[in-house]
Amino acid sequence: MNIDLQAREIQPLRQTFARVAAHTGDKPASRYLEATLGVQATEHFQYRPTWEEGYELFDQRRTAVELKDWNALRDPRQYYYANWTMTRARQQDAMEANYQFVESRLLAQKMNDTLRAQVCTVLMPLRHVAFGGNMNNCSICSRGYGTAFTAPAIFHAMDQLGVAQYLTRLGLVLDEPGVLEAGRNDWLNSIIWQQLRHMVEDMLVTNDPVELFVAQNLALDGLLYPLMFDRYVDDHVSLQGGTAVAMLTSFIPEWHTESARWIDAVVKVAAAESTHNRDLLTQWVRQWTERAQAALAPVAELALDHAGAQTLADVRTALDARARKSGLDV
Repeated sequence: MNIDLQAREIQPLRQTFARVAAHTGDKPASRYLEATLGVQATEHFQYRPTWEEGYELFDQRRTAVELKDWNALRDPRQYYYANWTMTRARQQDAMEANYQFVESRLLAQKMNDTLRAQVCTVLMPLRHVAFGGNMNNCSICSRGYGTAFTAPAIFHAMDQLGVAQYLTRLGLVLDEPGVLEAGRNDWLNSIIWQQLRHMVEDMLVTNDPVELFVAQNLALDGLLYPLMFDRYVDDHVSLQGGTAVAMLTSFIPEWHTESARWIDAVVKVAAAESTHNRDLLTQWVRQWTERAQAALAPVAELALDHAGAQTLADVRTALDARARKSGLDV
């Protein structure tokens, strides 16, 4: 008996979900697009939020920025939950290897006491700044509109929590647990940190989610992380025998460089939508960046002594160039 086997090609009736095809056409779509486009709830809400009368649960009017299509604020990293968690898991493995290397060779103990104490004094209060960033990005996710905008915000919130945890772990490697309490006391009481603390607390009650996005993720973080981890840790502490600190915080500047792609893309698309948006975003960037620079001035001096002011000015110049590249007039 002969059996004749033939292959037949079956054409799918649709290439992707209808909600995705409405934006991209009926063609195969990436997992990121399928997890992002058309996901935002737009109608059939059961109730209005009693804590904020006049708004729906998900409402574009919570921000002064106006967009015809909030799905346009796409993440160039194309993060959705699965590939974001896999990326962070690989980075966590790399950080665990760094900790194992530093601890097995006692590199932290080989730092001189003065340098180790200064690193703890400078970096431990930043745990609270990072946790403020976590809370602010949770607020952006809660009050923002459009999954393309809000989903990366909650990922960013958890990344900020990871930064706070890594700084906590750094303190425990460098010294006794008392350095964490000392950092908290400095955050609450030291005059050096009060402008920065005031700024973080004001952002906690900033209602416009896009303004909060600009204030936290572009203005403050755009100055803070290059100043403290590129210029202070990598260029200053490492040259004085603190390579262990750079290894134990290596995730932080790597994450900031990566996340800047998303932040700049959001600002660029929103600014290109209209003159109204561009002028408003420019105003917010100027206002919050000026405040962040003033708040970080005493911190820069604490970290880098007389070189702090010039280093902070250099970082500000680089941030202004970022904003101009995104289409803002700064």
